[in-house]
Parts: sequence; structure tokens; C-alpha cells
Amino acid sequence: MTDEPEKELPPFVIEGARSSRSKCKTCRKAIMKETLRLGILVEGPYGMGHMWHHLECAAKSQFPAVEEAYQMQAWTFAKEEPDDIPDLKDLVQLAEEAASKKKEKKEIPYAEVDPSGRAKCKHSGEPIPKGGLRVVLGRAVTFGSQTRTTPIQVLPEHVLDALAQEDSATEEEGFVEALRQNSKDLEPAQIEALLELIGPLPEA
Repeated sequence: MTDEPEKELPPFVIEGARSSRSKCKTCRKAIMKETLRLGILVEGPYGMGHMWHHLECAAKSQFPAVEEAYQMQAWTFAKEEPDDIPDLKDLVQLAEEAASKKKEKKEIPYAEVDPSGRAKCKHSGEPIPKGGLRVVLGRAVTFGSQTRTTPIQVLPEHVLDALAQEDSATEEEGFVEALRQNSKDLEPAQIEALLELIGPLPEA
């Protein structure tokens, strides 16, 4: 948060970070001194203040805010106006690339062919053979008061046991339908062979 008087705070600020103490609210990493950052005005528990993002991170995650900041020439609100402001067209490209990657991201659960043979089944510890089928499930991982879902790779014959674990973040109900829908890189025959290896799910 900034220490400026509330009435003087603009909705956006683009500036070079004045220290390395702030953290990007998008990537959670430190914003190093003099690195361009975007401040977005929000109301917090202590009043109004700017939440800081790397300018490039903001372009990838919330481009409309970046576009509005550029329209306002938000760098003119900085205590020291930065010299090198990237062209908005470059940030548009970052936003488009991020949107494309997000679109291509696979939804859990899904199955795929192991490309290397270096991975191990997260349930049994057995190696997953190169060219073999593996299933990606969700596992709930707790960090302090937050719980996140992390992907784990499992051999087909251990899927049922992995789904039954307390930390499984993948539901048994609707699992087969989701696996078929999300495994876009596999042929229908591969999916059917995979389901035979997994075996029938227990009835509710």
C-alpha cells in the first residue's frame, strides 16, 4: 500500500519500484527496485491504497486495467516519471500469449502418454514407462490457511486407490466422463483401453 494521502491517490500508477520491498500481487514475487510496476487503487483494511503488480504480470492477468492506465497516462502520477514505458502493443502481445496458454491448459482429470519415462507414479512410486499411459489427478495441498489443488501423475492401475485418498481433489462421481472429455490428445481406443486398466469405479 502507498503512504500518500487518500484524496490524492489516482486509480492507477505506473512507476519504477522505489525499493525491492513490494511484492507482485499476481506472481507473488518481489518487484525489484526500478522495475516497472502498476499500482491499482483498492480499498483495504487500512483505507485506500495501491496494490502493486509487475507491469508485465498485469498485462498477462488483467489487461483491461493496463489499457485504462495507459489511457490515463498513469506514469505521470509517479513521484519520478519513468523513462522507458513499453509500447502498449508489446503488452497486448503478452496478454494474447497468456490467453492462448490459458485456453490450452488441460483440465484435471485427464490422461496422456508419458513422453520421457522419467516420471514416477505419485501414488505407488513406480516409474511410468516412456510411451505408457498416465492419468493426471488433483491432490489437495494445504499452505497455512489455504488449500490448493496440485496435479499428480498416476499409473492407471493405481487410479482407484488414489481417488479414494483423503487428500484427493478429484471426485469419483463423473470421473469417467471428465476423463473422456479432457483427454484430448488420446484416441478413443486409447481411452477405452485406459479405462479397462483403471477398472470399474465403486458404486455410490
